[in-house]
Amino acid sequence: MDRRPPAIFLGDALALDFLNSIATPVDTVIDWIADGDGLSAWLEQAQLVPAEALEAIRAGSLPGELDKVAAQARELREWFRGLVQQHSGRGLAAENLAELEPLNRLLERDEAFSRIIPGQGNGRGPLELRPMRRWRSPDALLLPIAEALARFVCSEDFSSLKTCEGPACTLIFADRTRGRGRRWCSMAICGNRAKQAAHRQRLRARKH
Repeated sequence: MDRRPPAIFLGDALALDFLNSIATPVDTVIDWIADGDGLSAWLEQAQLVPAEALEAIRAGSLPGELDKVAAQARELREWFRGLVQQHSGRGLAAENLAELEPLNRLLERDEAFSRIIPGQGNGRGPLELRPMRRWRSPDALLLPIAEALARFVCSEDFSSLKTCEGPACTLIFADRTRGRGRRWCSMAICGNRAKQAAHRQRLRARKH
């Protein structure tokens, strides 16, 4: 049974939420993709893989196979973290394409296609063209992550990226606020802790 709390999705970008799949929400480091079960749970919470596909992959996997895929996901996460840290504040340009070769090699494995399905009642008509993917092996679980990372590097303004100012917090987010004034991963978590700490400091100052 997975005793990890629900994963954190505070980055305002799925690629950053992937980086935040290891974090210290309170006092202890939690890695949500430390093993195959954790990776499956994170992908389901991120809504990157259909539940039925995850169930089929889990049922058809050999012992330890999903754990190996989780290890690959952690390697991808730390490679991407290094890329984000290197280019944070200035972004990527065409001349940086060679740095993205590991990501392009992963994207080349994809078996994506489209299927016409009944419309979902959203006013767009009786039929809908939906992107699909063949989930032939546990390795395929890396593909929607790779796609999210690729979309991020092609569309995100790297100057908006920040790390939470919480003393022990490592969460990264895209600051989309007016004036780029966001300081915390969440006001309910680190922002509230900062307010409490400032309040205690004021009380101590009054006593002295």
